[in-house]
Amino acid sequence: MGSASLTGVFHVVHYGETAGFVGEVSPSSMAEDFDAGVLIGLLIGEGHFGGDGRQPQVTLRMHVRHTALMEWLDRTFPGGRVYGPYNHGGRHYLQWMARGAFLRDQLLPIFDERLSVQLDEYSWNRFTKMCETYARQLRPSR
Repeated sequence: MGSASLTGVFHVVHYGETAGFVGEVSPSSMAEDFDAGVLIGLLIGEGHFGGDGRQPQVTLRMHVRHTALMEWLDRTFPGGRVYGPYNHGGRHYLQWMARGAFLRDQLLPIFDERLSVQLDEYSWNRFTKMCETYARQLRPSR
């Protein structure tokens, strides 16, 4: 399969990334895509899009056996925060939360680009409800 296999492959050059030959995907953009994909997968499977009545928040609760994953999340998306461990109702878990400017400025663009009704209707509906409920707080900062 030579370079002909690259036909139809598109790569968006992100801000700060230099473009290589057509079809080339830089290791940094692959890592960013991977990180965003893991985040979206975790939130679809285990997360919650909502709020506390005053501000929007995205929450992910996972059993403490997933501590390494939660630490990765904390390092990879440092605007969020890991809380716990908690022991409540027979559950022993950690909780990652994202809100405020980090949610608005860093995560919303990822969700807007990657989350869709076709990917997961339930999560999409929760995300859009959060965006509608907290539209004022999620407006881009000026």
